[in-house]
Amino acid sequence: MRYGISARLGKIIATAAAVLLVAQAQAISTAALMQGIPSLAPMLEQVTPAVVSIRVSKAMPAERGSRLLERSYATGAGSGVIVDAAGGLIITNHHVVANASRITVRLHDERTLEAQLLGSDPGTDVALLQVEAKGLIEIAFADISTVAVGDYAVAIGNPFGIGQTVTSGIVSALGRAGINNANYEDFIQTDAAINRGNSGGALVDMEGNLIGINTAIISGDGGSNGIGFAVPADMVASVMEHLKRDGQVRRGLLGVTIADATPVIVAALEVDIDHGAVVTSVLPDSAAEKAGVKLSDVIVEIDGKAVRGSRQLRNIVGLMRQDQQVELVLYRNGIRESLQARIGGSKGEPSRGIP
Repeated sequence: MRYGISARLGKIIATAAAVLLVAQAQAISTAALMQGIPSLAPMLEQVTPAVVSIRVSKAMPAERGSRLLERSYATGAGSGVIVDAAGGLIITNHHVVANASRITVRLHDERTLEAQLLGSDPGTDVALLQVEAKGLIEIAFADISTVAVGDYAVAIGNPFGIGQTVTSGIVSALGRAGINNANYEDFIQTDAAINRGNSGGALVDMEGNLIGINTAIISGDGGSNGIGFAVPADMVASVMEHLKRDGQVRRGLLGVTIADATPVIVAALEVDIDHGAVVTSVLPDSAAEKAGVKLSDVIVEIDGKAVRGSRQLRNIVGLMRQDQQVELVLYRNGIRESLQARIGGSKGEPSRGIP
């Protein structure tokens, strides 16, 4: 009994001490904190130094017949996130740095650095920069599988070039697509205000972990209407590895055309599943044909990842390495089977379209 009371008393003392320390860091009263009044300040103090402002210069084509010797330039602004402090690696959007002749990065401590573009991928709108500097602070990637609709989210960036700004909201939806059907999309939707200049900035959770890179909004006037989109952290991490290694994403090809496994299709195929990608054709001499994939197979898993539909299969394959060995789990004639496939490519060149 005495031990139990002592243990509980110890926990109470430890909790009170922690509350006092947090209250001091948050610049709000201990009484307010004890009543449950929250503050994002301690988390942001750790995270905001990892979000940078990006300035780009782009050479403009000279006018026909112009006698001007000096070349004109256009400038633009965006945001970026330091994801590897030791390596000086910064993630931003492809559209922020596309066709840039010069890229500069402004850190939280007001230092301005020249940045090198290591690689860029228009298909996911992700680009990778590198700077040389000491004392950088990075953001850790979140486990994206734990992110749920309704989770609180914080957007950090440089809207309209006015300087670092923080807005908050929630995760409004997951798996959004359709903004550009030619791209690889699996967006996190948020109502945290995202404006022009926020592109490439961070979307973080309440622990300060990176859940996405802000990339797009739906808006009639260019301002925030509470519908913003971020590239999820797991896709960012996959693209970053490609860009570090090759400077581009050399997309793999399975060599099938596919459709969603809708209830109507599943019923017609007499398969007892509620998700997957139905094979509607197999390309000759493709990785799929060599693996033994057939028309009307329903792919439900690839390389240990569940396939909910055709778009997800396309995204997964599109971020795999060419020549990567994978396991396909599928249903054929109502029977679950497993096949081994080696992801193909287009003569080593970046490929887009069919997964």
